[in-house]
Amino acid sequence: MPETNPDTHVIDFRAAEQLLAARDPRGAVKLLDSVIAAHPENTAARLLRARAFFAAAQLRPAELEFELVLEREPDNAFAHFALARTYERSGRSERALRHFRLAAALDPKPEYVAAARFPGPPPAEHG
Repeated sequence: MPETNPDTHVIDFRAAEQLLAARDPRGAVKLLDSVIAAHPENTAARLLRARAFFAAAQLRPAELEFELVLEREPDNAFAHFALARTYERSGRSERALRHFRLAAALDPKPEYVAAARFPGPPPAEHG
């Protein structure tokens, strides 16, 4: 059996990004499976596979991948946000809110802050 060229995994990763962008998440997952089998420590590939699972409505595999990414990168705001969306879609709003708030605390992007639903300041008094 011929050895796999390391460049093959880079090509597969880039192709998986393109498939996900072209709304073929299942095709992306297939490509990423081989990349992750060869490089299980590759957090970027795991994050992309989590996104592909989410896009394919495979919520439990998406959740597991996002959790693994967060074990390795607890300050990854996007992974917290995406995990929160996954919890939200599976009807676990309390868990979702916790991760939306972590995402917003780590990176105050407007969509993260809006999803976090932080209590706002009291209305200003006019007098």
